[in-house]
Amino acid sequence: MLYWRIFLLFILIFLSSFCSAQNNDFAKLRKEMVEKQIKARGIKNRRILKVMEKVERHKFLPPFLQRFAYEDRPLPIGHGQTISQPYIVALMTELLCPKPTDKILEIGTGSGYQAAILAELVDKVYTIEIIPELAKSAEKRLKILGYKNVFVRCGDGYFGWPEAAPFDGIIVTCSPEKIPQPLIEQLKEGGRMVIPVGEGWSQKLLVLHKKKGKIIKQYITDVLFVPMKH
Repeated sequence: MLYWRIFLLFILIFLSSFCSAQNNDFAKLRKEMVEKQIKARGIKNRRILKVMEKVERHKFLPPFLQRFAYEDRPLPIGHGQTISQPYIVALMTELLCPKPTDKILEIGTGSGYQAAILAELVDKVYTIEIIPELAKSAEKRLKILGYKNVFVRCGDGYFGWPEAAPFDGIIVTCSPEKIPQPLIEQLKEGGRMVIPVGEGWSQKLLVLHKKKGKIIKQYITDVLFVPMKH
């Protein structure tokens, strides 16, 4: 019995050391990600840079893909969906101009990574995912990670979340053919919406500013997102 206890203790020490080393490796990779992929490409907001280095992207991926977590590319999360590349997450977050007092709506929860980034920057995040399995797993993951200011709903993001509107900002992580009118209506006066629009390889990332009831569109860059399911 004593030998088994010593053996189990050895295993626990080994696993603890392994996990600690792995976490240190991930922390180093996150720092490199911010410096070489995000900051180097023009993202300047210090709050966003700090949060991108803090949030553990690997925890939003299947175990067999975690070693690729801090490479600048989208990765599959199941059900034909992806987690966006870190630079695009940082870019869209910066374009949203989030403030600590903001209430933000996200369309397309996916793994919950973008929601976690926003949760570190604003007061409340309302996020909608149309695929039940992803909505359930993201909600569970965000709760385990301690995000109490994120509210997850399974539903059609095209129609937004009218009961919680209006929103200071709206971020859409899937591409509709046209800008959904319900989202425009739920955007607060003076608010911003960051959204990819278009089909296939013809998608454009836009920022919409709502000023005096009118929508001013600003083209940012060409992008490629999964299509909005509606």
